[in-house]
Amino acid sequence: MIRVVVADDHPIVRGGIVALLQDEPDLDVVGQAADGADAVRLAAQLLPDLVLMDLRMPGLGGAAATARIVTETPGVRVLVLTTYETDDDILPAIEAGASGYLVKAAPEQEILAGVRAVAAGQTVLAPSIASKLVERMRGDRQAAPRLSTRELEVLRLVAGGSSNPEIARALFIGDATVKTHLQHAFEKLQVTDRTRAVTRAMELGLL
Repeated sequence: MIRVVVADDHPIVRGGIVALLQDEPDLDVVGQAADGADAVRLAAQLLPDLVLMDLRMPGLGGAAATARIVTETPGVRVLVLTTYETDDDILPAIEAGASGYLVKAAPEQEILAGVRAVAAGQTVLAPSIASKLVERMRGDRQAAPRLSTRELEVLRLVAGGSSNPEIARALFIGDATVKTHLQHAFEKLQVTDRTRAVTRAMELGLL
């Protein structure tokens, strides 16, 4: 039996979701939450297999509640079920640790299959959500500037704590050349100092 807590601030919507789940012989709704704080409390109290989580709720929102549940009750998984499909909604929920993201407009069988899959330890994304995430990843890669091999070598040595003279000796180039490579890297990464250049290059997966 898969034990589920349903979190949604709209009573009619919540009731419809509960009815859908309760009709299934292998699903048991053990709790209902009207907001994120309720969901966190019930997750800790009831230790369900998963929380079916709406995102936009009064007080503690779904993404914040997801982060708390994943941290405070790590055995409980979260499946987001919401109306919203924007990047501003999707990314915080995924980053918070949600194991899946489905939209309420999905066919009932897709929602039921998602609940069972997440309870079994799988990750579930609605096709529209998966497409958005792929587009976002492609956009991030395309946005990454192209640094030359030498600029990357200089940044790696900076990351290792080397000074400009030490970098010059290691690469058999002059101090002025090191400064030129660094300046070009700063411009491409849109930063103004060595520390931020290194952290930005790491964020973009260049180092």
